[in-house]
Amino acid sequence: MPEEYKEEIQGISLSASPEFDQIGPAYQRMLNYHAAHDIGHALQNLALVGCTSFAAWGDYTDDGELLVGRNFDFYVGDRFAENKIVQFTRPDQGHPFMMITWGGMVGVVSGMNLAGLTVTLNAAKSTIPSGSATPVSILAREILQYASTIDEAIAIAKKRKTFVSETFLIGSARDRKAVSIEKTPETLDIYYPNQQVILCTNHFESPGLKLQPENQAHIRESASGYRMNRLAELVDQLRPLNTTKTAQILRDPNGMKDKSIGLGNERAVNQFICHHSILFKPESRTVWISTDPWNLGDYIAYNLDSVFSATTITATTDLTRPELRIQKDSILNTEEYANLLAFKQAKQEFMHGNDIDAERITTFNPDLYLAWELAGDQFKKLKQWKNAANAYTQALKKEIATSHERTQIQEKLAACQSKLNTR
Repeated sequence: MPEEYKEEIQGISLSASPEFDQIGPAYQRMLNYHAAHDIGHALQNLALVGCTSFAAWGDYTDDGELLVGRNFDFYVGDRFAENKIVQFTRPDQGHPFMMITWGGMVGVVSGMNLAGLTVTLNAAKSTIPSGSATPVSILAREILQYASTIDEAIAIAKKRKTFVSETFLIGSARDRKAVSIEKTPETLDIYYPNQQVILCTNHFESPGLKLQPENQAHIRESASGYRMNRLAELVDQLRPLNTTKTAQILRDPNGMKDKSIGLGNERAVNQFICHHSILFKPESRTVWISTDPWNLGDYIAYNLDSVFSATTITATTDLTRPELRIQKDSILNTEEYANLLAFKQAKQEFMHGNDIDAERITTFNPDLYLAWELAGDQFKKLKQWKNAANAYTQALKKEIATSHERTQIQEKLAACQSKLNTR
């Protein structure tokens, strides 16, 4: 960890709650929190991470300017997303910058600096970390604070050893384009797109890393490959892009060819779990940040030139640009959205050991395989083997996010069928 970031963590730790002192001293706790993001990336099977990002410029945008959009789908429960911080920093050294963060986090997952350089993180397939190294969010912070061009960002990325695999999507106003820095604990490669758009989900695309067996397996077995194909489809449908169309893409809940695959499916760009969604226009130094719930509320806009040139800022100063606000998603006023909330509530109830109405839960989200799997789990808990088998059979007919989940449902179905055959 660079010394300046350890000092920053130490300063924040002075305000830490004593509630968790039994875990360890405040500074050590906050220092180690920065590994939690990386460990979550490594635990792909827990579906903690499924981020989506993209950038477009030239013929792909309506004004030719670089435009970057991303959903940060790092999920450790809905409460994690309740306290977001929009942080503007004027460091002693390097570029002034903004980032989206949360209490105790000095690393960067999404941000833009006053030079018009943007950084967003996307997880790639990783093994469980087995030794200390630089957290990817700290490397992203270093790039954001000290780089003004793509080449400078690459040089900084080469200096650090990380303990998980990550893609750093770098947008640059000075270069007027974007690239992906793809980094593993062992190596680094750059993906330069051959057109004026770059797409990023949770696998590598660079020549040196794309064909690696573990990356190819991840494309086949996870939701990443499908989601990238859907992202490409949406970009092609809506180009030339502007900020409103970019928000539309980031909010899209459907599968390929606009097929309904159930709300909350990891194969969709919008999984209804994101901590934040963000848009950047680096050349104009403007950023749009989503508001609750997830990325469905208004996107509020800030201009970095305006913020950092302000001479007086008080607790009541409005730093936003209201005229640039992107309106909330119309889905919020629909029965479909109300049913999604009911489904999520029922899922939480079941996870806490309570019984749910197995037949009703499938009516809340009928196209989502998880709804049918959950119904099967409830029937199985009640030893209603035939009903459970029927529910698992229906789940297998839906668009299942990962091969691991498909195998899991097949095993549950086989167990129910075995019970029926022995009766």
